Amino acid sequence: MLDLGSDMVFRVGIPAKHLIPSASEQCEFTVDDASIFQNYKENVSHLEISEPRKAELALNAVAASRFHKPMMPKSWFFDTQSVSCEPENGDIVTLQTPLGMAKFIVIENSGCASLCMMVDVEPLALSSTKEMRFCDTIKVMNDRITAYEEDVMLNLALVG
Repeated sequence: MLDLGSDMVFRVGIPAKHLIPSASEQCEFTVDDASIFQNYKENVSHLEISEPRKAELALNAVAASRFHKPMMPKSWFFDTQSVSCEPENGDIVTLQTPLGMAKFIVIENSGCASLCMMVDVEPLALSSTKEMRFCDTIKVMNDRITAYEEDVMLNLALVG
């Protein structure tokens, strides 16, 4: 839980079983946390999700970066990509399953694998019985990750 003042409390969406024990202890939101939050917030600013969802995503990403337990990669759900990707913390990336594709934010790159958090609001089917939802985390090998490239419309005026 994060006390935001004015009778507002944010509840982290990460299951307790995925958090380190110190996550349940009272701790302050530090200047470093605020900096990480701002970085995540800027990186998701262009996504087509509501502003409250962007704030929720950034807060959950800060909590994951600070309190998520180490986990083994579960790359078998995702297709291997032909172009290698070396994502940095906060990058928006895509992961492809045989059943669909979704955008994720990189929480931590540990060299050959990255902890990623789903940013799409619509669920992503991993198999016929398992799916991921908004703010769910998964660790995958970096050879499964594709850099997200947004279609940007430029309004340019021809002069001359």
